[in-house]
Amino acid sequence: VQLVESGGGLVQPGGSLGLSCAASGNIFSINVMGWYRQAPGKQRELVAGITKWGITNYADSVKGRFAISRDNAKNTVYLQMTSLKPEDTAVYYCYADEFTGRAWGQGTQVTVSS
Repeated sequence: VQLVESGGGLVQPGGSLGLSCAASGNIFSINVMGWYRQAPGKQRELVAGITKWGITNYADSVKGRFAISRDNAKNTVYLQMTSLKPEDTAVYYCYADEFTGRAWGQGTQVTVSS
């Protein structure tokens, strides 16, 4: 499975931003897709995940502000981020869990700053 991310960039605090991640390859084996993030000097942490049936989970720090969705026909997962805070600044990585393991995207930078 190959993952290609798009979106990200610079946004002011309180603003919104959307990320997308398109999967290709052995897509039929994918169950869960989602996003992790890694801020400088910190460990990579789970942001949100969604199963192919639409069951979602979120990190407590983003609940109520971020929304994950998935279009199985397009093999794409989305992350809509609102009410962004400076502490949301990180590289965001898409992931996909399949039978053989976990695939990762290349990462996209999200910077929240005035």
